[in-house]
Amino acid sequence: MQMPVPTSRYDAVWRRAEPYMRARKNDVHVPLSFDWAQRLLDAHPEADRDIVSLAILLHDIGWYSIDMEDIIEKGFGPNMMQSDVRFLHESEGVRLSRPVLEETGWDEAVILAVAEIIDGHDTRPNPRHLNDRLVRDADKLWRFSVTGVSVACDWFKMTPRQYADRLEHQVAQLETEAGRDWAAQELRATRVTLKLNVI
Repeated sequence: MQMPVPTSRYDAVWRRAEPYMRARKNDVHVPLSFDWAQRLLDAHPEADRDIVSLAILLHDIGWYSIDMEDIIEKGFGPNMMQSDVRFLHESEGVRLSRPVLEETGWDEAVILAVAEIIDGHDTRPNPRHLNDRLVRDADKLWRFSVTGVSVACDWFKMTPRQYADRLEHQVAQLETEAGRDWAAQELRATRVTLKLNVI
């Protein structure tokens, strides 16, 4: 008889947050970023696995509250990191994350720690601590993959090659050595897979 697969301690949060992931391709971005977070946590065992995992899982659910046209036109335009919709998606993420975490049994200290990371994960100039750094890197690492380039190039109205060229300059912006190494490796592999030396 086959044993059942153990349920992840985060599965209830995934299920509760799932309706909020139907904006801005977060149903693709968030799972990929979550996997990157787990790799970063393995490289940084001193970080808090629950806080980082929950924060990356919920960091972008605030986009659900914003019109998709505004997301694309204002969230990916000039000065995008300081646009009103960037701040709004963070505050909405904090608002929406509280009931998700309360209803799935997380205590107040965890809820506050997750909210502190979500609020400012895009717009705060500098990370506050290691957990924050890992969430920032996990949020960015998916961009360098075939999937990330394929999705995000449309947001920025670029070809895959143009977007990959833009990403070359972003590798150095990652917070951790592991993040920078993985971003560079992933982007090299993406360039090969998408034949960006040719098209």
